[in-house]
Amino acid sequence: MANSIQQRVIETLKKSELKIDTLSLQEIKDLTLSIIDVETEKLSNDVAELLQKKATIERELEKKSEALQNTKYEIFHALEDEFENEKDTLLKLHQVKLQSIDLYDILSEMIESALITALEKDQDGDIVEATTEVIKEITFESIKEGSLNTIRIRKILSTILVSAIDVAEATPTKADDILKATLKGMRSGLVKSIDRFKKRLEFMPVEAKHILIEDYDTIIEDLNQTDVLFTQVVATQAGESTQSTRKILLDLNKAMSYDLEELMVISKETAEVMKAKFSDFAKNAMRKADIALKSPKAQEAKRMGIQAFGVARVALGTALKSAKDAMDKK
Repeated sequence: MANSIQQRVIETLKKSELKIDTLSLQEIKDLTLSIIDVETEKLSNDVAELLQKKATIERELEKKSEALQNTKYEIFHALEDEFENEKDTLLKLHQVKLQSIDLYDILSEMIESALITALEKDQDGDIVEATTEVIKEITFESIKEGSLNTIRIRKILSTILVSAIDVAEATPTKADDILKATLKGMRSGLVKSIDRFKKRLEFMPVEAKHILIEDYDTIIEDLNQTDVLFTQVVATQAGESTQSTRKILLDLNKAMSYDLEELMVISKETAEVMKAKFSDFAKNAMRKADIALKSPKAQEAKRMGIQAFGVARVALGTALKSAKDAMDKK
């Protein structure tokens, strides 16, 4: 390909009968562009065709995704109407909604709705306390059932804060209150989530520890920097906001540095509990696993292949369900 292009370029130059050593910048530019146009015509057409297909697919994907999302919303709305007079059931339904697969989209909707409702019901001019509690519970419900890894928590906190920023910028007279309540609520919700995780660790049966061993080092590392994660989320969103919002967020972030002590303490306590509960277990598990892999039974299990894996998966699933039921009763 390269040689054929080189040959064609040489032929083009010969046909042009141009004196190479006397060409001006514009002449060189015109000559080069004309060669490029000829040599890349087919590729350019192919790229244009693919881009057109890509645009069509993206539009169709957007429509289908929106239809999927709307259908799920309709299901939740129908259930909410049916459970309207059953407050406890409705609360549980909202928890399910928060924990659904569309967490981040639903989370944005819920934060925006909660803040707008708070503004509409604002009578005495102070929405911070009530709004803080709402944000705290939404943050807690969003985090509590999943992993405590940094990427997931950062995404949840960022989603909440971005939604709050949108409402704050649309209501500049209440921006300080909205953002203050949001940051305080996020912090309290994160603290509550980690504290819940710590308590579950303390009562976790041995069978259930397998689920966390793989992520042991990551979780310990993440727990030791939750305060840094929190400030980074605020700083990142501040950098992407308007000048007035940026100033509010940075000032609040600076003022909250002392308030993050509670978050640091509970995170470090949780890390210590996890170390105490899991370190010996992990070492023994790895030692026993190494021995077991070399045993005749292990070789037989290997020959059994997927059947052995299937049995083990069912057994582990049963053990984990029993462990969760036991923890939920605590």
